[in-house]
Amino acid sequence: MSQSGRVRPARRRAATAAVLLLGTLIVLAGCSAQQRDDWSRLALPEPATEETPLIGNLWVGAWVAAFAVGVLVWGLIIWAVIAYRRRDDELPKQTRFNIPIEFLYTVAPLFVIVPLFWFTADHQEKITELSDDPDVTIGVIGQQWSWTFNYMDEEAHDIGTINDRPTLYLPVGQTVRFDLMSPDVIHSFWIPAFYMKMDVIPGHPNAFQVTPDREGSYVGRCAELCGAYHQSMLFNVEVVSEQEYQDHIDALREAGQDTIIEPPIRGAYDDEVLDDENTGGDHE
Repeated sequence: MSQSGRVRPARRRAATAAVLLLGTLIVLAGCSAQQRDDWSRLALPEPATEETPLIGNLWVGAWVAAFAVGVLVWGLIIWAVIAYRRRDDELPKQTRFNIPIEFLYTVAPLFVIVPLFWFTADHQEKITELSDDPDVTIGVIGQQWSWTFNYMDEEAHDIGTINDRPTLYLPVGQTVRFDLMSPDVIHSFWIPAFYMKMDVIPGHPNAFQVTPDREGSYVGRCAELCGAYHQSMLFNVEVVSEQEYQDHIDALREAGQDTIIEPPIRGAYDDEVLDDENTGGDHE
């Protein structure tokens, strides 16, 4: 093949790459600011606490590192396919050992693993740090198959059932500590908009804290397969003003829910579960 014949495919490949890049830029330019913001979070929901940047940055950084490694590997594969493609029947030189290359692919992963490990450990320490005097303390009991929320500072509680999901009220702008406990199996307390979840383990209380900084309605769920009706372990979260929070506490007290519930409390749900099993109740 002539020199000009070899140049044309290279030019066509470059033109194709340029067209793809231009098309990508046009698509991105046509997106709204909100869509670009959603893409920048790489599938994470809109953040709702002061602590979310720690987790969000770690998530995005991990994806950036993964893409960088992927592009490098794909580039090397494509380069090897093109540069060492078969041209004739002569076999290429066979090399049994190549110490520099073996050293490279042994050491190179450390440049990826070490930064990821360091940032993960550093962020984890900050995320799980607890203050000695939080503004609000919520005792969370995860039981098969719902949640109980104790407002420890207010001496009030809210109990959910398998067919009646509870609603957790939190005051905006105040540090909230969650004390997690379970009387039966392992659950996982998860509010996606808070970017945080933690296991609820029998006999091993866990705790974490967040500071909600945006009023709104959110969803929470159990993120650990915990039995037959795991899908029923849903709850609502309302981040409200201080006045609305106090109004809710007053409503709980007026309804007679002016005590702190201590686990175990499984007996309160067994009869309902049996009734639903016998009548074919809907547990969604």
